[in-house]
Amino acid sequence: MMERADRQPRLSNVQTCILVGVASTSIAALFWPQAVWQMVLFVIHSLIVISPLVIPGILLAAWIIASGADKRIAKLFEGRMGWAILAASAVGAVTPVCGVTVLPLMAGLLAGGVPLAPVMAFWLSSPVTDPAMLATTAATLGLSFAIGKTVAAFCLGLLGGTGTWLFSRAGWAAAPLRQNGIVGRIVATRCAEALPFRVAIWNDAERREVFARQLWATTRLILICLIPAFAAEHVLNSLLQPEALTNYVGRDTAWAIPLAVFVGAPAYVDGYAALPLTRALIDHGMSQGAAMGFLVSGGVVSIWGAMAIFPVLRLPPFLLYLVLALIGSLLAGYGFDAVLLSL
Repeated sequence: MMERADRQPRLSNVQTCILVGVASTSIAALFWPQAVWQMVLFVIHSLIVISPLVIPGILLAAWIIASGADKRIAKLFEGRMGWAILAASAVGAVTPVCGVTVLPLMAGLLAGGVPLAPVMAFWLSSPVTDPAMLATTAATLGLSFAIGKTVAAFCLGLLGGTGTWLFSRAGWAAAPLRQNGIVGRIVATRCAEALPFRVAIWNDAERREVFARQLWATTRLILICLIPAFAAEHVLNSLLQPEALTNYVGRDTAWAIPLAVFVGAPAYVDGYAALPLTRALIDHGMSQGAAMGFLVSGGVVSIWGAMAIFPVLRLPPFLLYLVLALIGSLLAGYGFDAVLLSL
């Protein structure tokens, strides 16, 4: 009997969250049916509105993995340091190199002897945006935000790579990885070694399978993140009055951007989920610069991102990562505000 019980499938964290969400919505519908129905309609309408921009980004993200382009991208990190940092920043700002996480690729590159500076440049720029995120940002917050976020990711990579280069003579910069089982497993499964590069993926059954798997994984991730996020946006709009946040993170508040970066970012959960909530916050008084600072810093210094990186990097490069991410996020917020004021 014990063996049969042990063999029973267990729910994953994602499945548990979905079940909790469905159960909570069902219970709420018993007490506030009209409000829940309005929320459901808002979520469906929002998904339909953003779909023409989001779908091409998802397809591109899946093709990058299935074609083996991520391996070609990794090669750009080798060579002259200045060029490597520039290439890593540019690539990180526009491409999803390893699906949802870049940890396997980054750990593999560092273990393979690639210097920390270009790896840090990519590590800082990559989480901020990618094709699917770019399209979703444009659909949710507008083209200016999508472009600004991409430019901010590139500049953050340049700042991170250059700042790390200054410490290249330090011992921890030459050996930044921790020596533990986690790093060993990550290096062993680095996705950059999966497939040789080939543009035409449809002639290969294995690549078609990888494309379909990546397509479903990205679509599933976006839906799981966006559906509750759009629901939260609807609730937030229902509860808050217009301009409710003006006194805290509004354009005329001196501490708006630092507050968004240092307080909001650690609680940041997911880039897709943050977009509808950020739109609601802007509608209720958050300044554009504070919103940009929140989105950029949340992508790189959220508590979840920090928890993933800390077991991989030694303490000095980990602290350098945090400092560079926070400085870059502040500059992104102030820079975006300055550009908007000049237009």
